Amino acid sequence: MKNAFVPGLIIGILSGVWLFIMRKMGLNFTGTEVNGIEFISVLIPIIGLYIGVKRYRDTELNGKMNFLEGLVHSFKILIAGGIIVVFLGIVYINYIEANKTNWGDFSARIFAALLIGVLSALTVTLLLLSKTNKS
Repeated sequence: MKNAFVPGLIIGILSGVWLFIMRKMGLNFTGTEVNGIEFISVLIPIIGLYIGVKRYRDTELNGKMNFLEGLVHSFKILIAGGIIVVFLGIVYINYIEANKTNWGDFSARIFAALLIGVLSALTVTLLLLSKTNKS
């Protein structure tokens, strides 16, 4: 789990910082409308997962990784990052945007982030799989 914590920490912190950057830009999380700039946040888990899983494959597995190993490691990274970003999100909702942001609206965005994370984990794992030598 140690090799998943650092990439997860980076994803969580960058995603949490992104909340505050969007606030400084004048964006909020009320309603179901999604501003186009919010889609940039999708790059945070994709890049973090790619770097984390690639490092895991190259250092821990000596360059050979099967699908299950990559997927499990991706989910470890996402769990670590998710815990951090949810904590920062709760701080954001309760103290920064108190009484302005609806928990339902924010929860919908967290659920969307979960779906993006799962799709990113599948994609990154498929990209970094070791090639099999079939005769």
